[in-house]
Amino acid sequence: MATSTAHIPHQFDIISAILAQIFLPATPPLAERGPSLAGHTDAARLWHYSDSYITMVKIGQYNRLKVVRLSDYGVFLDGDSFGNILLPNKFVPEGAAVGTEIEVFIYFDSNDQLIATTQKAKACLGEFALLQVVDINNAGAFMDWGLDKDLLVPYNQQKVPMEKGRHYVVYVYQDRHTERLAASSKLDRFVSERPGRFRKMQEVDLMLTNNTDLGFKAIVNDSYWGILYHNELFKDARVGQRMKGYVKWVREDGGIDLTLNPPVNEALDQLSQQVLDHLQRNNGFSPLGDKADPEAIKRLYKVSKKMYKRTIGGLFKSGRISIDSDGIRLKEKQ
Repeated sequence: MATSTAHIPHQFDIISAILAQIFLPATPPLAERGPSLAGHTDAARLWHYSDSYITMVKIGQYNRLKVVRLSDYGVFLDGDSFGNILLPNKFVPEGAAVGTEIEVFIYFDSNDQLIATTQKAKACLGEFALLQVVDINNAGAFMDWGLDKDLLVPYNQQKVPMEKGRHYVVYVYQDRHTERLAASSKLDRFVSERPGRFRKMQEVDLMLTNNTDLGFKAIVNDSYWGILYHNELFKDARVGQRMKGYVKWVREDGGIDLTLNPPVNEALDQLSQQVLDHLQRNNGFSPLGDKADPEAIKRLYKVSKKMYKRTIGGLFKSGRISIDSDGIRLKEKQ
């Protein structure tokens, strides 16, 4: 059986994953993304008021919790009805004392106990992320997400069989059977099938998930599917990359066509300044005139030749540059 060189998953991980695949064949639907801890009314979120101190314990998220007790193993943090939560010695900040508030990430350890860490998780509950598989065994694939305990992707949550060393876009959810955090590469189950309400050229957040013949499939605002066609790409793109984009339009079938180009006026203003800055850095001259090679324009400015010609045409009309047979020149201010 293969084991991780960095982290060795507890055998309970294997048992719980197998049970989950037998009794929970389906991933929690979109409406049930939130965790469900038995005995706690507001899922994995619990508010506690004490004088001016407010505790909101969120599993799979970052929390700012108060130290209530010191021990030989570390410090215990106030988890209210979850009980005191251990922050092991290796993560305790220097000078921490009773009453100190510490920002920590809360999750379950291999013994099914809540534990705190100051390590930075690469994804929180309810988020998508590009993670690397570091181990595969009978339970499934284990991914490095920045914590000592790797993140399990059960076999029934793998869209394609995962391979050690490869990266995959996954969604972090909480398993209803084990109550542990886990991941799934079956992204369709966590992205809404209903079309979102967007206005034309609205700015949105994108995460690229896979490269197709048409272009990159992208998750829009962590909730909807969209597509960024290859002819809209004027810079390098890769799976897992996050970037700003714009809604070109929403099709009748609810699909969202995307672009990286901002609204025309805004884009022209940005490109105009880039052209002027380039001229100033190069003694007022650039060989990229209106007959320049489109690939040369794309390499330098990450835009189409059409957009570039429109931009230098505007600069010419405003008297900022001259367009000559060998390129463009910056005009001196009159």
